[in-house]
Amino acid sequence: MTTPPSPMSRALDLARAAASAGEVPVGAVIIDPATGEIIGEGANAPVMAHDPTAHAEIIALRSAAAKLGNYRLTGLHLYVTLEPCAMCAGAISFARIGKVIYAASDPKGGAIVHGPRFFEQKTCHWRPEVEQDDASDLEAGDLLREFFRTRR
Repeated sequence: MTTPPSPMSRALDLARAAASAGEVPVGAVIIDPATGEIIGEGANAPVMAHDPTAHAEIIALRSAAAKLGNYRLTGLHLYVTLEPCAMCAGAISFARIGKVIYAASDPKGGAIVHGPRFFEQKTCHWRPEVEQDDASDLEAGDLLREFFRTRR
């Protein structure tokens, strides 16, 4: 019997698929921490979808909400290969995600540890637990660096 891939491993697979499609390589997976079941997932698709909101996190949130029939995703965990931007942080807060685990930091566009530090703002109504997955940081960062290196 084979062990299913970890949620971050699956998110990295989705990021690689996004890169193959010409999108910025970001993948996201939402799981139920009690069962380990994947509830939703997404890969970056703004170019293909002609949609500036088609970030991996947003697609994963939409997928999970549709599966559960509820926009509140309280207690679920979001694994994402890149620190979420302000738009995604807002959506994560509105969805009531319990925990965000991200791989690569994003000093330029991130909004959780960098930039506006969205979850620390007084106007943020829901603050998930946040953790960096140091074990996946290098791999996710390498995917991003290689993607942008080939475009410059």
